This record gives sequence, C-alpha cells and structure tokens, in this order.
Amino acid sequence: MTDFHRSPIRIALLGLGRSMFSEHYPLLKEHPSLFKIVAACDLVKERRDLIAADFPDCRMYRQYQDMLDEPDIELVLVSTCTVDHVAHAMKCLERGFWTLVEPPLALNVEDMNFLRGASAKAKNRLLPLQRSILAPDFLLAKEAIADARLGELYEVRVRKEDFIRRDDWQSVKRLGGGAAYYALTDMMIQVLKLLPGPPIQMWSELKRIASLGDAEDYVHICLKTRTQVSADVEFNGGAIASNCQPSFVIRGVRGQFSVMPGESKGELSIIDPGMVFPRRRSSVRTPPLEDMHEKIPVTRIALSLPAGTPTGFSAFWRCVYDTVRTAKPFPVTVEEAMEALKFSHLAKKTSPFGK
Repeated sequence: MTDFHRSPIRIALLGLGRSMFSEHYPLLKEHPSLFKIVAACDLVKERRDLIAADFPDCRMYRQYQDMLDEPDIELVLVSTCTVDHVAHAMKCLERGFWTLVEPPLALNVEDMNFLRGASAKAKNRLLPLQRSILAPDFLLAKEAIADARLGELYEVRVRKEDFIRRDDWQSVKRLGGGAAYYALTDMMIQVLKLLPGPPIQMWSELKRIASLGDAEDYVHICLKTRTQVSADVEFNGGAIASNCQPSFVIRGVRGQFSVMPGESKGELSIIDPGMVFPRRRSSVRTPPLEDMHEKIPVTRIALSLPAGTPTGFSAFWRCVYDTVRTAKPFPVTVEEAMEALKFSHLAKKTSPFGK
C-alpha cells in the first residue's frame, strides 16, 4: 500500500473502541502516505490520550458534534454503538464527508433508506465497512464457484465459528447487539455474491449460547433461489472447537469445493471428467441384495488465489483510499449492504429470541 502521487486522506475517528484499536488504528498508522488522522472523538479521555500520544497534532473531542465542525476532515470512520450508527452517519453525510460505517449500517430497512437518501445527496459518499469482502477464503470461493468442473450448482455453505463470552454492548439487545447484526451482515454479503440469483425463501433461527448478555450469539439461516440453489449460513459464537470446519463449501452435481477459514488455498473434489455413468433405470421391483454404490473415480485438485491477489483488511483500506482519491468503485455498494441487512433484520424480526 504505497502511493507517492496523491495526498493522504484526512481521517476523523468517531468512537475509540476495541475494533478501532485492534483493527483500524494499526493499519492507519502503518500507512502515513495514504491516511492522516486529524481528529478523534470518544467520551473516555484515556482513549483519546492513546491517539494523542502517536499524533500530537490530532485534535481531540468529547462530543462528536464538535468534531464534525472541524474543516480539515475528509472521511469519518464511524465505530460507535450500533444504535447510534444512523444518527452519526447522517450528520457526517450532511456535512459532505466520506463516511465509513461499521456494520450494521442501520437496525432496520427504513433507517437504511434514510441513509441511502442522505448518501445520494452527499454524492454517494457512504461506504459500508464490510470486512469479509476481501477475505482470501471468500475470494477463492468466488473463483471456484465459476469452475465448470463442479457441474450444475445446487448448494453453498458458509460457516464462521468462535467462542467468546461477550459482555459488551454487542451482547445487549436494546443497544442493537446480537450476531444477526455484528456478524451475519458480513456473511450475507458473501452469500449474495456467490448465489446465482436472489433468494426467494428463507428460514432462520437465533440462539444465545455463550454470550453473557441477552442478545443472540448464534444465527442460522437457510435460503433458496428460484433455480433451487440453496444456501446454508451459520455463525456460532459458542463453538468450543472453533474453525474446525470449512468456511465455504460449494457443491455441484459433479463435485465439491471447500476452503478453511482465512486460507487462500482450497480443494476441488470432482468426479473424473472422463467418467461416464452407465445407463441404468430405476425399478419398482424388489431390489437385489448387492450394495448399490458405484465405484466412482474422484480427482482432487488444489486451488489457490493467484499470486499477488490483494486480500484482507489492508486491501480493504486500500479500496477506501482508491475510492476517495481516484473514484474507483467501492467493492461493496450501499444497495448490497441494504440487501444483506434485510435478511439480518428478518431473522431478528421473525425469531422470538430476537425481539
């Protein structure tokens, strides 16, 4: 991530929480030619002091309204409590700032529509912060799903596992917490980009397993498209043996692709392309006693991303830079974020546990 021809983006940090310091802040510090932190806002002084120690010229604020009056800002990274995302993003867009918002953008489709309208007035400067859009396992799954050797596609499975006894606001319903919002929106964007058409049917289930709050940490959604391709999506925040199964499994009538979480290499298992099944008809007669399984030659092929493919959160922030500085299309549109949010909202709305 280097650029010697354009000035760094002047960024304001709104909300100095765990995700800010564990994910965003290290990357922003690492690339001073691309990003310059000019303002930061949080109610907790000790957290503002952490920024000031690295950036003594950065202006510190306790109230976000005061920070948004800062004329030097180009982009605001909104990393506040979920219930405040809409209000904070709206104020940023009203001032014409590029606005990068942690998921979910909103808690319902109606508020999302307000944000979309505000973004249009601000020259489409709302950017959904969807971490997984450049995850290596997802990018590899996108390549594999187009592989004709799989045969006709019939199922996509997406899994993400963790074990964490959350006790923060993300585990509290009244603050907009719950895995349907903080985890599922990312996964739904992946699924919607993998499916050959929009889902027309949905089933969902929410549970609380390890979380210490009252919000769900387990979400399971099944979808079906008009062409009978199904998607099985599960986030489990209470999985003791986490990351023990593939993050993506894609199945066609001639084979299967799978990749483990965070990996850029996966495996394609297919029926040998030269295999032609002998003609046979079903019968209503009494079946023979012999086993009906056929000997099928299976070929296993290692698949990997092309060398040099940009992946991960660093690549995501590079996309932020390119969009702001060169008008390059952002990898996630507001419309795609809205569509993903729709399914998360439906899961919440239709589950007794989600209410």
